[in-house]
Amino acid sequence: MSPSYPPVALLIIDVINDFDFPEGHMLIDQALPIAPNIGHLKNKSKENGIPVIYVNDNFGKWQSDRKKLVNYCLKKDGKEFVGQLVPEDDDFFIIKPMHSAFFSTPLSTLLHDMKITTLILAGLAGNICVLFTANDAFMRDFTLYVPEDCSASNIAEDNERALILMKNTLRADTSVSHELNLKEIIKEAEQNKKRTIL
Repeated sequence: MSPSYPPVALLIIDVINDFDFPEGHMLIDQALPIAPNIGHLKNKSKENGIPVIYVNDNFGKWQSDRKKLVNYCLKKDGKEFVGQLVPEDDDFFIIKPMHSAFFSTPLSTLLHDMKITTLILAGLAGNICVLFTANDAFMRDFTLYVPEDCSASNIAEDNERALILMKNTLRADTSVSHELNLKEIIKEAEQNKKRTIL
């Protein structure tokens, strides 16, 4: 029998990262301060029964499984960041080929199967993969939370603009992570789910 989850999921995007691109050092500098915030949000989510779903680029290593990809990234320049956010055995892990977590992945099917209606997004980069994922989630009618202290981009101002866009256009709640009341978010999602069924 499949486990029962609340209708809320935490998506952690592209944190298993090799940072092997021209501006990778810039992203590492911006990403390091948010790693503890994501880690804390992940722990609080799991305490409340919220499933944690990593959605990650494969960096051209299509034959790698989760452990091989983690081990590869732990040997690269961003190992201090990656080491704080390694997936656990009970976390879900999905490989994506492009920016959005929904594009050519089984994410929609997984969320439908778990009856998820609300998504909390965290990860890298805020102005690209997090933004593209939020856009696709919005078009699929998910309620969105994108904590402003749990995403980073190469340039801080770009991340801030992306958060403003997600808040104003995609109706995302961008409160800092420690202000999120996960029990209330679950309660509201369950009430919305009942109204949808009725």
